[in-house]
Amino acid sequence: VHRVPLRKMKSLRQRLREQGLLESYLEQHPYNLAAKYFPGIAVEPLENYMDDEYFGTISIGTPPQEFTVVFDTGSSNLWVPSVFCSSPACRNHNRFNPAESSTFLSTNDTLFIAYGTGSMTGVLGYDTVDVAGINVRNQIFGLAETEPGDFFYYTPFDGILGLAFPSIASSGATPVFDNMMVENLVDRNLFSVYLSRDNEGGSFVLFGAIDPYYTTRGISWIPLSAETYWQISMESVSVSGTPVACSSGCQAIVDTGTTLLAVPIRAFRTLMRRLGASSSGEISCEAIRNLPSLIFHINGKEFPVPPRAYVLRSNGYCTLGLQGMDVPTEEGELWILGDVFIREYYIIFDRANNKVGLSRLP
Repeated sequence: VHRVPLRKMKSLRQRLREQGLLESYLEQHPYNLAAKYFPGIAVEPLENYMDDEYFGTISIGTPPQEFTVVFDTGSSNLWVPSVFCSSPACRNHNRFNPAESSTFLSTNDTLFIAYGTGSMTGVLGYDTVDVAGINVRNQIFGLAETEPGDFFYYTPFDGILGLAFPSIASSGATPVFDNMMVENLVDRNLFSVYLSRDNEGGSFVLFGAIDPYYTTRGISWIPLSAETYWQISMESVSVSGTPVACSSGCQAIVDTGTTLLAVPIRAFRTLMRRLGASSSGEISCEAIRNLPSLIFHINGKEFPVPPRAYVLRSNGYCTLGLQGMDVPTEEGELWILGDVFIREYYIIFDRANNKVGLSRLP
């Protein structure tokens, strides 16, 4: 069983707040979550990971060099810092040294990934990548040479392992899971994700299998509406039996690399009013017990997200785990179902059938 344990650590937002740097950071780096999903642009905005807390370990090279990465279903590239990078953000993270790997193959190809506030540049190389005991030989990956922006310095992870489709990979790089499938390294062409709530442990990404322990309530299968991100169609979103958003249908992306529920601006304002929150999302902690569930209507079924999931508690304050975002798509408005949603469901990402499976957790 190829299971990657995920560690739940302090998020970038928490680290910056503890060091008294959060306000200045937010002023210098306006948050633009939407940038990640504009079609035709290779974008991976790391501010998107400001609240992320789930990280796993992989290794690259022979002998193996270890890296902490975000397993991100909202992007497709694997990249880590390299010894060629002198940016401050690289110097306090693990850096890959190709000279110390007997299986490394260099290329002259470059990698450029745009961020909301800067960019990452580097070169592409090939080497053996070990993910939960699966050895993917000749895996193409990015070796970062520049990581501008002081926010990289504080991130608790070294790099990113993208789990979306090849169609959105920068520089045409083949994603790790695609190579797993081609080389028959997994029993089934799917992977599954469990994210624990609160301070519980046990989060994981499981490659090639479905853990039956987490599917006792059955699996609802939803066909993908696009093979780029893990994108599906939604019929509506309701509160207390009344549709409040997406009433004419909309699109949604199931994205482990986004912590919050990203909501179209108009729907975001409606939900803020309906749930009694301020424009910034703050809400009385005492009011939580009276809040309704958010009901997502997908493929003819209801998928509730209760207030315990969408209200975030931190240092005695309560805020809604929702963020306003507008991304224009041909199919209409777009929602991002991030970790706030994923923590309520065991999620199966099925490449063999291009479907997402949801199994509600107790």
